[in-house]
Amino acid sequence: MTSSPRPQSRENPLLAIGLRALAMVMLSTMFMLVKLVGDHGVSIAELLFWRQAMSVPMIFGWLLATGNLGVLATRRMASHAGRAATGTLGLLCNVSAAMLLPLPIQTTLSFTTPLFAVLITALILRGPVGIWRWTAVILGFAGVLVVANPGSNHIPPLGLLVGLGAGGVVATVSFQIRDLARTEAPIACVFWFAVYGSLFATVLLPFYAQPHSLEAWLILVAIGFTGTFAQFLITASLRHGQVATVVIIDYTALVWATLYGWLIWDELPLHSIWLGAPLIIAAGLIITWREHYLSRHISPTSAFDSGVMEEFAEDGASQPAKGT
Repeated sequence: MTSSPRPQSRENPLLAIGLRALAMVMLSTMFMLVKLVGDHGVSIAELLFWRQAMSVPMIFGWLLATGNLGVLATRRMASHAGRAATGTLGLLCNVSAAMLLPLPIQTTLSFTTPLFAVLITALILRGPVGIWRWTAVILGFAGVLVVANPGSNHIPPLGLLVGLGAGGVVATVSFQIRDLARTEAPIACVFWFAVYGSLFATVLLPFYAQPHSLEAWLILVAIGFTGTFAQFLITASLRHGQVATVVIIDYTALVWATLYGWLIWDELPLHSIWLGAPLIIAAGLIITWREHYLSRHISPTSAFDSGVMEEFAEDGASQPAKGT
């Protein structure tokens, strides 16, 4: 399948960095609200439904107001449904991790997405992976071990499992979006993900839906807004700057997660986070740099620098190789 020509935008690195930084604030705020609404008794099944369902009218209304509804036309409904199924699983893992783990740990584990993308490339797609990326993978998972600190019991095993699972699933979504991006507009990928994701979550909703306080409903609305706005900002940042320019800003999410954890739950990161997180971050940056180098000097074969970064971290956020 040949790639459709992508619209060209004049690069503005400072604007791209600013948009990306704001996106990380929105994304971090969304996960803080996810954890907060869990404290109010909202189930994960309800949260998945309302997170996705609230995006649909927001995106549809924006496209209607701007006269761009035509971008939603597609002949690839099956591909969108498959991406939504995988993305919903990724969103489930990310939401569960946010509820089960302190926010800095959940955020740090989300940075493992590039590591899993390299493993998928090498072990499943049988693509070439050189010494640079293998070294980064080893470095990154060494960082995970430091963060987990086996034997200390400060991380719930289920939380660690779903946190790492989110990284693996989001990496898989990256490859699906890379394929979709050949023919579909980024906003169309987001819209159909929200549509199918809310339909998938509807199956469980009758078993888990329950009355909530006004405060809980307001938090759910805020989750829908911050998540959708983060997606727009991530996409916009990549229209004004290259992946290699903006990707380092993604790691500012750890600052916001730490701040929220301290202010709301009086939780400060353990020493293992400060020791392990730099290893994981360094690994992600090495992989991103290498992918950028290869795309310029060999061929754009990776999932990182060929448009796939327009996918969304939460499901799919936007960590390097990344969401929703």
